[in-house]
Amino acid sequence: MQTLKGPGIFLAQFMGDQPPFNSLASICKWAASLGYIGVQIPSWDSRLIDLQKAAESKTYADEIKGIVQNAGLQITELSTHLQGQLVAVHPAYDSLFDGFAPATVHGNPKARQEWAVQQLRYAAKASQNLGLNAHATFSGALLWPTVYPWPQRPAGLVETGFKELAARWLPILDEFDRHGVDLCYEIHPGEDLHDGITYEIFLKHTNNHPRACLLYDPSHFVLQCLNYLEYIDHYHERIRMFHVKDAEFNPTGKQGVYGGYQGWVERAGRFRSLGDGQVDFKGIFSKLTQYNYKGWAVLEWECALKHPEDGAKEGAPFIKEHIIRVTEKAFDDFAGTGSDEKFNRSVLGLK
Repeated sequence: MQTLKGPGIFLAQFMGDQPPFNSLASICKWAASLGYIGVQIPSWDSRLIDLQKAAESKTYADEIKGIVQNAGLQITELSTHLQGQLVAVHPAYDSLFDGFAPATVHGNPKARQEWAVQQLRYAAKASQNLGLNAHATFSGALLWPTVYPWPQRPAGLVETGFKELAARWLPILDEFDRHGVDLCYEIHPGEDLHDGITYEIFLKHTNNHPRACLLYDPSHFVLQCLNYLEYIDHYHERIRMFHVKDAEFNPTGKQGVYGGYQGWVERAGRFRSLGDGQVDFKGIFSKLTQYNYKGWAVLEWECALKHPEDGAKEGAPFIKEHIIRVTEKAFDDFAGTGSDEKFNRSVLGLK
């Protein structure tokens, strides 16, 4: 076993136009002052990184690493959540998702998808240039509008959807494999990969691709009423990233999982700052340690109530206190009697 790395912080939710949130150097100093030792960088924010340049120039990638290291931090991973979403978009969401891409490809789904795929290719090489071994993304969704079978789904629709999804991702997965980086899908409502079953279907259609790995975020499973501890038992061999994010689910006589189209404050299920929700983080950190998870514990802050700066300030000590420093010896070693093969056979009554 080994001790989890952390605490890290995902910078996406904290970026802004005012210092210290408007540049890589200043936000890294801010994160370090709160006790974080790693930062996860959203690759779509040009204030933090030029993804194409990081892929094409090792010198530039080293400069980015240097800025982070000057603040006493490490880069945990890069993220292409927004770009990954655009690899597969159902036409019902075309106009809504155009905002994730440059204006030059708005209204042109084919060009938008090609742009997104190229972004993922840049991310593979940029991750290698930065010395990273895992990368975060979304799968996108072709089937999400049919998640609840009414009207009844046509026979074979799910199979067709996953075949197409896999066909779009296989070349990208191969690109990540060439660069020695695991591609970690955040299992998330709104994506075709939103629970264990859908992930298994995707694995089947990608021939169990070794780079098709997982970003584990228990908050999304709380809101789905999915057993997030048992999930680790099933998929620990594929979990390469971990978002430490809290949530709560309080159904009423008026609403449940679907939330009645309410805003986040009024929903039965909502994200919370660490420690304010219902997630059993002691259980999660214990299981990840048990299964020898080798990656980072990274705060992803989302809360409908608390100020983000307060959530960030509380998050670092929360994660640090939950990281289990693994033992180098068994607790009952004091009672050991020593052994060799001859002794063991004698204990069993064997000659």
